[in-house]
Amino acid sequence: MKENIRKEFKNHFGCEGTLYASAGRINLIGEHTDYNGGFVFPGAIDKVIMAEIRPNDSDKVRVYSIDIDDYVEFGLNEEDAPKQQWARYIFGICREIIKRGGVVKGFDAVFAGNVPLGAGLSSSAALESCFAFALNDLFNNNAIDKFELARIGQSTEHNYCGVNCGIMDQFASVFGKKGNLMRLDCRSMEFEYFPFNPQGYKLVLVDSVVKHELVDSPYNKRRQSCERVAKHLGVETLRDATKEALEAAKSEISEEDYSRAKFVIEEKERVLDVCDALNRGDYETVGQLMYATHTGLSKDYEVSCVELDFLNDIAKECGVTGSRIMGGGFGGCTINLVADDKYDNFISEAVKRFNEKYGHEPKIYDVVISDGAHKITE
Repeated sequence: MKENIRKEFKNHFGCEGTLYASAGRINLIGEHTDYNGGFVFPGAIDKVIMAEIRPNDSDKVRVYSIDIDDYVEFGLNEEDAPKQQWARYIFGICREIIKRGGVVKGFDAVFAGNVPLGAGLSSSAALESCFAFALNDLFNNNAIDKFELARIGQSTEHNYCGVNCGIMDQFASVFGKKGNLMRLDCRSMEFEYFPFNPQGYKLVLVDSVVKHELVDSPYNKRRQSCERVAKHLGVETLRDATKEALEAAKSEISEEDYSRAKFVIEEKERVLDVCDALNRGDYETVGQLMYATHTGLSKDYEVSCVELDFLNDIAKECGVTGSRIMGGGFGGCTINLVADDKYDNFISEAVKRFNEKYGHEPKIYDVVISDGAHKITE
């Protein structure tokens, strides 16, 4: 990928720039809790968006995407927003830095990635973090702190891409550290690294290669449900809600809102329980909590789909320690914690049975926990 980017940059711009990369992410547990002020438990992975970038002494940004085979030019004022969705991520990063008083001038860039699209691994956050980190380095002498870089990515999603997301994806992409997962408190923004090197187990993603197109915006609708319940309970976010308070208000809120809030409140506790289990080296408990999360995401939050539930069932039948849908939902992949001696059978069963039922094989990605946004020094 690096050689390809170098070649295309030379072809398009006739010179060399600096290489930067930022990672996709997994989240072991803590789904849809970030925008509810709760805890998440992500890590950066060894799949990245990589870009070669060079200031061009103009007020124009010129970018070529290798994977989409598309080229765009845009200015740095609000009215210069490009039409292409992929380019709006980069434009948004530029604008959010400028809005905060940072400096962005014209630059040339070529980028590519190996973060699987649509698998729930946050390729968009990897793209945002890669460019935010690079522009901070090239134009701002790294004066913008890492948390602000993550917020710049989040604001780009809100203001330029129409997704009212939490902070987790950008946080993981910026702060990722090889061999460590991170527990982030999405309210206080305090975080802690947890060494993650499970002896005798593998983490593997099974990608359904399914993405259900939905008519409305289910992500934003679920967020609205959570906000309605929090308001009804008199708390700022569901982070401060208890199961008891929710049960007491059950007859006063809609059944749908109740189910959404129930999941979030239970998931908040599961993240803390997973941290305790990891400190004990108790991966069996971690696995049970992953299965409980899947059930909640499928039944209460209703963001699963038949393909992902099928993969989860296969995992159970194959004795996989833990398995759950990962990411926003409605397609994508399951994340699985698999004992070494059960790995080969699980993978072969999942591939064979999924293909028999749905007519295509799922993709398999072994997970390596890696570093987040960085400059590539050669």
